[in-house]
Amino acid sequence: MLLRMPSTLVECVPNFSEGRDAAKVDAIVEAMKIPGVYLLDREMDADHNRCVITLVGEREAILEAAIRGVGKAAELIDLNAHTGAHPRMGAADVVPFIPIEGVTLADCVAMAKQAGAEIWKRYGVPVYLYEAAATRPERQGLENVRKGQFEGIRAEIAANAARLPDFGEAAVHAKAGITAVGARKALIAYNVFLNTEDVEIGKKVAKAVRFSTGGLRFVKGAGFLVRGMAQVSMNLTDFEQTPVHRVFEMVKREAARYGAAPVSSEIVGLIPKAALEQAAEWFLQVEGFDSSLILENRLAAVMGGKTAVGGLRAGVEPFIEQLAAPTATPGGGSAAAASAAMAAGLAAMVASMSRGKKAYAQYEAELSEAVARLGTLREELKAAIDADAESYNAVMQAYKAARAVADGGKAGVNAALRGAAGVPLGVALRAAEVARMAEGLRGKTSPMMASDLTTAVALAGAAITGALANVEINVASMEEAGAELSAEDVAFVRDARARVAKLKAAS
Repeated sequence: MLLRMPSTLVECVPNFSEGRDAAKVDAIVEAMKIPGVYLLDREMDADHNRCVITLVGEREAILEAAIRGVGKAAELIDLNAHTGAHPRMGAADVVPFIPIEGVTLADCVAMAKQAGAEIWKRYGVPVYLYEAAATRPERQGLENVRKGQFEGIRAEIAANAARLPDFGEAAVHAKAGITAVGARKALIAYNVFLNTEDVEIGKKVAKAVRFSTGGLRFVKGAGFLVRGMAQVSMNLTDFEQTPVHRVFEMVKREAARYGAAPVSSEIVGLIPKAALEQAAEWFLQVEGFDSSLILENRLAAVMGGKTAVGGLRAGVEPFIEQLAAPTATPGGGSAAAASAAMAAGLAAMVASMSRGKKAYAQYEAELSEAVARLGTLREELKAAIDADAESYNAVMQAYKAARAVADGGKAGVNAALRGAAGVPLGVALRAAEVARMAEGLRGKTSPMMASDLTTAVALAGAAITGALANVEINVASMEEAGAELSAEDVAFVRDARARVAKLKAAS
């Protein structure tokens, strides 16, 4: 039996300022239990007096669940009586949305803004937007938003314009403080315990490791005293570029400067499997390691329909059958976007598997940049699969509406056609970038994977050809309107034609 995945999948990891009263945490979790939302993990820490709840679900459902969780926390938690090792500013301290499937980081930014508006409207809790959703550059860093904690923000919010919330009045909620709502990529909350009670050593190690004070990129950190030990508490915001094992090794090295050493580490919440595979490769020093050497990964790859989730075929079969169905969407534009997304995936795989190998150490920075950029392109191209179908449906609706209008409704039709041409034009531009990057990986990655790069380039080329065909057919439909084109339409057609010609000449 094949498992049906939701069309959109978003992760939300709200942090609440309660880690000692299980009954209150139970009530908060219960408030977030709505259809379409699944509880993946629940962590309570009495020393930090904080809990981390990991949820995943469909876009609309998880948005509502997060809002309700903030409301229940505001009802149950009084920050005036709260103490703990972890800095805090709200009963619901942070609420991040993370794209998983069928959504982009931009979609999660929109969700964060919607959640912020609703939290203020329903519960009177002021909201700051942070990370990718930040409205001010300084608020991208959560540590800047949280500076001063609940008491400091309460004292400054009315007098300091820099403290004004994105949603709400210039006054903290009397009990619940304020809440930071944001959008970000998946992060790993990783803590290392040292064999010393001297918290100053933990703070010095954290200062050396975190990026803001000269340490590792994509690492945030602070030092605390937890369970009688100095703890280096960290968030790894991009484990692909700054892996867990590298962070552990630097903590170990810096601690040794003060006569201390790690005794254990912990993960708060969940960790991607790939991060543990990276650590296994590093610490075991396995020659020629790749993820296919792991038994479960190999089983999933080779058993096809015999696996619990239907194997690789199960992942692509629904889309292929949708393409084959006698319906207008999805069509060639969606197929082109999917082809380009697969090309980006293949190129990223090649770069990832060569990165970290001694033979390609001189290309480490380039390969890391490639992995990051290809990841962004892959997400944008996956989003374009649905966007292309939606843009075609919008054209059909515009034509239908135009028939009921005396002037023929050309303006509405042309606007829809611009959208229907713009999506595949974006696909073609991204596919061309993927092709260039895949070609650029030759000589910097394992020659054993040259065929994967060739496949990636071919897929990207097919995507360019198909996407441009979709651009041209929609632009031609606009040109048929002739004198009825607005100045905006004329400029769009001219620009689209020039971009198509340039891409064709280059491919």
